[in-house]
Amino acid sequence: MSEQIICSNVTLVYEGNPVAEGLDFKVSSGDYLYILGENGSGKSTLIKALLGLKGVMSGDIKWSEGLKPSEIGYLPQQTFVQRDFPATVWEIVLSGSLAKCGLRPFYSKEQKSLAEKNLERLGITELRKRCYRELSGGQQQRVLLARALCATSKLLLLDEPVTGLDPKAQTDLYDLIGMLNSEGITVIMVSHDVHAAVKYASHVLHIGSHSQLFFGSKDDYLNSKAGRLFLSEGGKTDE
Repeated sequence: MSEQIICSNVTLVYEGNPVAEGLDFKVSSGDYLYILGENGSGKSTLIKALLGLKGVMSGDIKWSEGLKPSEIGYLPQQTFVQRDFPATVWEIVLSGSLAKCGLRPFYSKEQKSLAEKNLERLGITELRKRCYRELSGGQQQRVLLARALCATSKLLLLDEPVTGLDPKAQTDLYDLIGMLNSEGITVIMVSHDVHAAVKYASHVLHIGSHSQLFFGSKDDYLNSKAGRLFLSEGGKTDE
């Protein structure tokens, strides 16, 4: 498998202070990487760096296989304001192609066709005329995932995508993301849910306090000291 992202001995900073040092990992096409760690470990800062929105203090992040940061489909954590956004499902999904429009003030036939395809792919075609803020949390996440798929066919970066969802909606969304990964889309997911990582991940990056605790396959992680401790604590250790 070809490498899409290579992170080499990276140090990240937040408000002038190092938050994570020595980050050293790679993501290959088709991987399902879980990024685990406590709040304040630098996960959000790493997300911004992977999206090309934030520089690094030292080290290097390279995007390979023709991948550009703008070609990463991004599903951020939702805020209350975002959940109350007064637009239709169709408008939101279609806006995933906005970066591809360039100077054109309209969407192309191909971009509209892609939006239709992703609505169908995620089972939300019947919601296309509905107002986004009237949907359930699980439906909203499907809409945002369809939007992210309009931006990329290569890599999805998901930040705590099941936060605030009921257990069934969480399971449905996890299964949906797993299906997309099985179709060849690389997935990077930031999460506290180590139990979901056990089920879905191919690889795990575990960031501790200011440093990388582990990077490697899921199976190796489960047999590591960091993995055993994190699993035993239910994902709530600050090692």
